[in-house]
Parts: sequence; C-alpha cells; structure tokens
Amino acid sequence: MSWEPEIRELERRRHLALQQGGKEGIAKQHARGRMTIRERIDVLLDENSFREHGRATASPVYNDNGDLEEYVPANYIVGFGQIDKRRVVVGGEDFTLKGGSPNAAGLRKSVYAEHLAVQYRTPLVRMLEGGGGSVKGSGKKGGTVGEPVFTEPRFKIIADAMGMVPVASAALGAVAGFPAGRLVASHFSVMTEHTAQVLIGGPALVERALGVRMTKDELGGAEVHLRSGIVDNVAADEHAALAQIRRFLSYLPSNVWQRTPRYEVADDPQRMDPSLLDSVPRDSNAGFDMRAIVDSVMDTDSFFEIAPLFGPSQICGFATLNGQPVGVLANDCLHYAGAMTAEAAQKYRRFVELCDTFHVPVVNFIDQPGFMIGPESERNGTIRYGMAAVAAAAQATVPWAVIQVHKGFGVATAAHYAPGAYILAWPSVESGALPLEGGVAVAFHREIAAAADPEAKRRELEEQLRQNRSPFPRAESFAVHELIDPRETRPILCEWVEWIQPQLDTLLGPVSFCVRP
Repeated sequence: MSWEPEIRELERRRHLALQQGGKEGIAKQHARGRMTIRERIDVLLDENSFREHGRATASPVYNDNGDLEEYVPANYIVGFGQIDKRRVVVGGEDFTLKGGSPNAAGLRKSVYAEHLAVQYRTPLVRMLEGGGGSVKGSGKKGGTVGEPVFTEPRFKIIADAMGMVPVASAALGAVAGFPAGRLVASHFSVMTEHTAQVLIGGPALVERALGVRMTKDELGGAEVHLRSGIVDNVAADEHAALAQIRRFLSYLPSNVWQRTPRYEVADDPQRMDPSLLDSVPRDSNAGFDMRAIVDSVMDTDSFFEIAPLFGPSQICGFATLNGQPVGVLANDCLHYAGAMTAEAAQKYRRFVELCDTFHVPVVNFIDQPGFMIGPESERNGTIRYGMAAVAAAAQATVPWAVIQVHKGFGVATAAHYAPGAYILAWPSVESGALPLEGGVAVAFHREIAAAADPEAKRRELEEQLRQNRSPFPRAESFAVHELIDPRETRPILCEWVEWIQPQLDTLLGPVSFCVRP
C-alpha cells in the first residue's frame, strides 16, 4: 500500500505555509515599503542556499472528524543558509501573520533559533519585525499554563549564544517587547532609517501607563536609538541593512573555536602614504581627521565603523590589515577633543569584549586627553564606565598594537593598552598625567595670578613644559617599542600581523571575564 495520499497532504501543507499571510497580507507588507521575511532571507543569503527547519510547523484547526479546516503557518521562519559560502542560521518574524506577534508554532521556532546556532556552531542572523506576547487568549481557562519549574530559562540560550557564535540582528519594522530584547542581545545591530522602530512598549501602552502621547518614531525611531546606543548602525533600506550584516560577519570566525579568517588583498603591505607626515597639526589644540589616518593605514576601503553616533569621541570598527581582520579603536578629537565620555566608555568596553570573544587582534590609534570632566560627566557616572573600559583592555587576551598619534593623558589612557601591546609612537605624541594647558592652570595658578601679564605668563609656562614633552626621551628609555615616521605605520603593522599569526592559531575557545566595575 502506497503512502501517496500522505505525501500529497504533506506537499499541500508545505504549499500553504509558503503563502504566509496570504495575498492580502503580503500586499499590505509591500505597501508599507517592507519585504516579507522570505524575501529578506533571499536577499541576505547566497542564492538557493536556504534550508528551512519546520516547513510544516503550523497552528492548525481540525473539525470533529479530524479534517483540516484551517492551516495557519508558524509566523517565525528559521533555518540554515550560506553567506559567502559560509553556513549561518537565519530567522525572523513573519509580519504578514498576526503582525509578527508569535503564534504557538511561531514561538517554538523562534526559541529554536539560538539553539540551532549554538548546536552547530554557526553565526546567527535575526531579521526582526514584530511585537512580543499578546493579552488575547490569556483569559481562557483550563489546561496547563506557564513553563514547568524544571525548564531551563528561555533567555539562557540567548546569553550563551553571544559567548559562542557571532550574532547580528536587523530591525526592519516595528520591533517591541521580546524581539526588542533580542535585538540588543547581539554583537551587531542595524535598523532601517525610515521604516523601523525599536520599543520596549508601543505608543498605546505608553499613553495608557504614563499619559504621554507619542508616535512610534518619536518613541523609538532611528534618530532616538542611534544616539541611545540601542542599535549600532542605520541603513537607508532593507537591502543596505542586510548588506551591513554580511560585511560585519566577514571579519569574524564562525564561532569561538575557529580562528579569524585571512583574505587575499591587492593593497601593498609596504605602501607608505605621504599625507600621514602632516596629518597631525603642530598646534596641539587644532583638530584633525583620525578616520583619514585609519583609512590610510588599513587595507583600502576595508574599514567598517560601528556605532558612529553613540559615544562619538571614540571610533570603533573592523578593518583588514594585509588581509587580516582587526578591530580598530581610535579617538576622534573633533568630539570633546577625543575625551572618554560615559557613552564612549560603554562603546569601547563592549567592542573590546567583542574582539576578545572572537580572538580578533586590535589596533589602537591614541589621541586621548582623558576622561570627560564637568557636571554632566559626573551625573553620567563617567568614571565608573571608564574604569570598566580600562579593565576590559587590561584583561584582553588578543594581540594588541598601539599607535601613539597625539595625546595620551590621565587614567583614561590606560584603556588603550592591553598586556603585551606592541607600542609605536609618532613624533607628534604628547603624554603625561594631565593635558598641558589644564596642568599648568592647576600647578602654577599662583605664579600666573601674580604675573604682570597673567596670559603671557601662562603661555610662557606652557611652552617651557611643552619642550620637555618630546617623544625622544621615551624612545631612548624603551618606554615605547619604536618611535617611527608616521608614513612607516602601515608597513610596520603589516609586519606585526605576520608575527601574531602563530598566536592567532592557538587563541581558540570561549573566554571568561570577572565582574567589571
């Protein structure tokens, strides 16, 4: 006897699942300017590489005779795929069904996404659009409720995944509740500029609880969250957002048990850019373009910045250096003179921990005048977040190279040095306990006040002390490995990349951190 009838029924159900929310639901999604989850998967992954898990998962309705009357597919899609021929797990809500709020079948597949990524040690990509739970149906009586007391907390696997595999998430519409929590439980997050919002609670809930009436964009649009630090980057549209995720993953291994990749590049490791010679002005208070310096040293067009608008005095991102992915840290003197604010410190610590988790070597360009000072800085708890950044660097295990570009003052400078750091200095560097101008104002306030011309006296003292801050004595004392011509930076760092290859081969497995302040 053949099983042909059951196979026909299986094929019918697979066909029904592919209909998602039906023609009307899909048309509404497109009218909002957004793709469906299946379209997003096709854009993200290599062509024809998606292998869905749970194709027949659904919330069916049967009549008394056991015949199928209604077939509602799971509104969460999950499975394997490939990005640049590397396996990933991809998952996301189907907004055409219940607005992405999980039905029973969708919730199970949603919870499965992290388990799948951890089990097979593959990166996880979430494409988020939808809310969390709903009060609808909560009034029904009978049956079991809640999870058994012996069940492992659902959120443990989300935390575990971040210590094992790269996790990247995109907010591609309204994301609230549990999906919003998942968004921030990522190593990289991106949202579309005009079609996405990230919310703990939506406008109706906020108005009911607080009496405040706001739109979704006013509550949690891109303008809000690029500066709140909730998301890292913004993208013009969904295609651009998914392209950023592909690029982010290219710098990382598939899991912590693999070493970082290495790429063939055309950029000459011996290239010396003459513009670096005058990239730092002689006037120590004049600003300059640190990103131009980074771009000049790294492989051409390889720098990918993360969270540029959150804590903008600190630059974080990935690049390649002679084909080796590296984490890039740098100060931006055009924001607070490069000082470490509370927000910059949080971004810095998080990025250092990301690089350490996946064993990505770090290159650090220093122009650090210290922790940001003033009443706002004190209210924001800058010293606590700053010391957490210092602790992250002090306990880092990855190879670390430092380029002393300009200023290096105070305790905040300690965040730029990891154990065993390879330290290079440019002739433009100044360092000490305090920036020169502030230090003179504090240490010589009586002499300055008593002078016939206090301003002239201040300038005289500053110039005298500046002459004593030459970088040559530090090089003579072996306080740096080398004092170099700025144009030599790329060739020297490319040579350092070769030195660290044996170390990268052995830096494998999960890392552990103690509690940080």
